[in-house]
Amino acid sequence: MLRVLLYLWALPVTLLGMLVAVIARSSGGTLLRVDGVLEASGGWPAWVLRRGFPFSGAVAAITLGHVVVGVSLAALSATRAHERAHVRQFERWGVLLLLLYPLAGVLAWARGGHPYRDNVFECEARAAELAAARNTSARPGSAGSHSTGR
Repeated sequence: MLRVLLYLWALPVTLLGMLVAVIARSSGGTLLRVDGVLEASGGWPAWVLRRGFPFSGAVAAITLGHVVVGVSLAALSATRAHERAHVRQFERWGVLLLLLYPLAGVLAWARGGHPYRDNVFECEARAAELAAARNTSARPGSAGSHSTGR
């Protein structure tokens, strides 16, 4: 029941993400479902991600609710732990995250930091990415994981 509520709480943003995923698919991209998250790669959205956004520049992927849109399947795989942290943030904050994320960037900038790198939501996602990399490299026989530098 809790899982259903988490999906419903993030649903307005997930619907936006699904629209972007359909655009990706209809412009030559691919769609996959991985661990309850729709992953879209390639197509026109990949072109936008490669060109970037005002404060972050180019990004490998972006999360919209339970949808992750990436530049490629490889980028989605490489950033999965990072983007799953953003999925959990949408489960926690719902549509409010669309306001809280830029507000956190403004606050980071007001404190003398970078609006993207020092954004509390990005810091949390990078911490999850690092923890996943440590867990992967700590397993016997594991070759480790590579960060995307996001």
